[in-house]
Amino acid sequence: MTKFFNCTLLLLSLIGAGITKLDAQTSLTIRKGEKWFGAAVNEGHLMPFREGHTLDIHGNTVGNQASPLLISTAGRYIWSEEPFRFTFEKNKLVIDRTESALTIDSSQKNLPQAFENASKRFFPSPNVLPDTLLFTKPQYNTWIELVYNQNQADILAYAHSIINNGFPPGVIMIDDNWADYYGRFDFRKDRFGNAAGMVDSLHQLGFKVMLWISPFVSPDTDVFRELLEKKCLLMSKEVNVGISQPETQKPAIISWWNGYSAVLDFTNPAAKMWFEGKLEYMMKTYHLDGFKFDAGDAEFYPADAVSFSKASPNEHSRLWGEIGLKFPLNEYRAMWKMGGQPLVQRLRDKQHTWVDLQKLIPHITVAGLLGYQFTCPDMIGGGEFGSFRDKGVLDEELIVRSAQCSALMPMMQFSVAPWRVLNQTNLKALKQAVDLRMKYTPYILELAKASALSGKPMVRNMEYQFPNQGFADEKGQFMLGDRYLIAPVLSKEHRKTVALPKGRWKDDLGKIFNGPLKIETPVSLERLPVYELVKP
Repeated sequence: MTKFFNCTLLLLSLIGAGITKLDAQTSLTIRKGEKWFGAAVNEGHLMPFREGHTLDIHGNTVGNQASPLLISTAGRYIWSEEPFRFTFEKNKLVIDRTESALTIDSSQKNLPQAFENASKRFFPSPNVLPDTLLFTKPQYNTWIELVYNQNQADILAYAHSIINNGFPPGVIMIDDNWADYYGRFDFRKDRFGNAAGMVDSLHQLGFKVMLWISPFVSPDTDVFRELLEKKCLLMSKEVNVGISQPETQKPAIISWWNGYSAVLDFTNPAAKMWFEGKLEYMMKTYHLDGFKFDAGDAEFYPADAVSFSKASPNEHSRLWGEIGLKFPLNEYRAMWKMGGQPLVQRLRDKQHTWVDLQKLIPHITVAGLLGYQFTCPDMIGGGEFGSFRDKGVLDEELIVRSAQCSALMPMMQFSVAPWRVLNQTNLKALKQAVDLRMKYTPYILELAKASALSGKPMVRNMEYQFPNQGFADEKGQFMLGDRYLIAPVLSKEHRKTVALPKGRWKDDLGKIFNGPLKIETPVSLERLPVYELVKP
């Protein structure tokens, strides 16, 4: 039976909020001009949602961050503690496959009010920051340069090249394949003769060091057998035929981008204790500063798998996120329902294309609307290593514009070495973007501290900062806090159309504009257009 809430929504707008246990389907009438965002960061470029859009977030974080939240420009939000499916049909928003109560709140009038209402109630910020070095200096990931050949000599060479080419040291992330196999917590001896000495050398150069980790365990290894005996692995419903032992279940073997592995079951306190103990061992033994927590997607936890305590795939993903709360220097790429927490999120790997570059702004601003305020855009130029196999197909302008787009976001992260793939003119333009970030770093850090207290996004879509002024569909510019409008060029054209809201604005060239106003401006390759709101 479908439940229509036309009358109920009027009541909700008077009392502020409503919680309804649903057993079938809920249909909300979309108000005139009302537009909706939310649920999954990786669908941000498809928002506001259009008629015909549907998404089921059961066991599906869409390869990035997700939350059971939908939020509208009319001040409404929908929240559930469990995942659901939603569909936009004509003038209706239909929600079904609900597994717990829905909260439908219609008490506010616009997008920022709806967000702040939902945030305070369901994902309040604890006023704790991740390691501030992530905001104040660029990050450098060894993935694109080394891929699966992570080794001591080349990591040190990469770090020296960063400094020798005039880039400031910051966080350096050692990526995948540093161990003999997954679940083994020691550097492989054939590639790291003195891993602790390597980390010490990186510290002396001015870096903090993060290490890539995942919840996977390679099958048929000593660690696998140890964890299986301790019941620390996710299990399959399938049983071992012909074995008379009391425990006859098989471990669940998960298919992921690097093959097939078992996966840790963090519903078992023993698994969490074992894993956290290994991380602390790595920090003590090798002098590491933090970890890049990869995988953990709900998609890697089969719905029919058996865990120590009953949990949905989404809940397994959330438990993976909880691990990072013990480590201020952290980064995640997949997350479920951990908005407001001091966890650094990164947008999923983007291809080296202008189309994917244009997704950065809508994706990172939707992350903010889901409570993931400490979000890093993808690696500059794209994080999919296949794009960089042939230097002849690289677009140098794209790498420069990507750096500019990231420069005034909460963080910026390099992987491909700009000095290797760019000519001197383009390298100079890219370094100007890094220098520009240094100029705005005090404001970015101030904004991060304020966001940790309030939960408000650091990077905001235009509709959030200027509600009901016609910006809901704007995807090519964003606000850094409430003061700076950032309008990066996201195409091969050296021009940009900028929509200024009401107020008095000063651009980075010193020109004054009175909004509302739409302007088209030439933009050289060296320039990132920035507009300061000098008088609302």
